[in-house]
Amino acid sequence: MQTATLGGGCFWCTEAVFQTLNGVSRVTSGYMGGDLKHPTYMEICNGDTGHAEVIQIEFDERIISFNELLLVFFKTHNPTTLNRQGNDVGTQYRSVVFYENEDQKKQTEDMIANLKKQDIFEKPILTEVSPIAEFYEAEDYHQNYFNNNQGKPYCAFVIQPKLNKFAADFRAKIKPELLE
Repeated sequence: MQTATLGGGCFWCTEAVFQTLNGVSRVTSGYMGGDLKHPTYMEICNGDTGHAEVIQIEFDERIISFNELLLVFFKTHNPTTLNRQGNDVGTQYRSVVFYENEDQKKQTEDMIANLKKQDIFEKPILTEVSPIAEFYEAEDYHQNYFNNNQGKPYCAFVIQPKLNKFAADFRAKIKPELLE
């Protein structure tokens, strides 16, 4: 098993997307990249700890590659906005890849270069590429958020449309049991 740590705005949205991928065994929401030890969600929300909301993904590279995870990451959030995803604003919502090794760093830099070359986005990609730092698991109520709260308005009006778009674009990568 390999690990990838990605921040693409609200971890509730990114967790829901990556949980559906075939080859992903676990997605954990948490915080990374800041100065405060063992931060809480309320401290992160202030935007002054330096942490980003991230997901840590455990995946089987025989089934899904790090590069494929990156493609999903870049296609399911806006990497061209600084410290913002939609209505979520602050450094905690920045676009960031925390790489585990030089291979992940190179793959991330290559993916960004290829996306720029293909003019996929109208604006420059602002995704931060940083070495892995201390990961702090978010509080229990943040874990598996979408699956546990599908009736809540945020899930219905923000996460579900994102999942629908994702499913249309990446149907071949979704866990087979979710397509039945």
